[in-house]
Amino acid sequence: MSEPGTPAEVDEELTGQIDQAGARASRTVELGRRGFYIAVFIVVLLVAQFLPWVGDHAGYQVLQGAGGRIPQLFAATSTGIGVLVGAVGVATRRWWVAWCCAAGGWFASVDGLLSVWSQQSAHANGAVGGGPGIGMIVAWVATIVLATMWMRTAFSRA
Repeated sequence: MSEPGTPAEVDEELTGQIDQAGARASRTVELGRRGFYIAVFIVVLLVAQFLPWVGDHAGYQVLQGAGGRIPQLFAATSTGIGVLVGAVGVATRRWWVAWCCAAGGWFASVDGLLSVWSQQSAHANGAVGGGPGIGMIVAWVATIVLATMWMRTAFSRA
């Protein structure tokens, strides 16, 4: 056996530390400048919650149920995925969270498309709203941009 502090023990210890650092790095993504832009668009999504979405109803009111089911679904997915999971992704930089943000962001983008479409054809089915409000449009665009950024981030490790 080798005594403590021998070159063999030091080599084993360094190898263990390097392996731990490699394992830690394999679970994270490097956001760089993209992380700043993701944070900005998360704030844009939050601001959009206070702008009109459906008629006179702001985004947070649509989230609570005013304005119809399809806009409420978009409000829930854009807030849940775009804001909450996005903030977790920026804070933790975990690769699997980046994938959740990417896939969920694209799902929320499709919800946004359906939501805008439902407001443009609202007079046909008697639903609330005479067209999408500026907040809904801003939230939809921000959701598409966030989904694109998260997708690029997730694929940067593939």
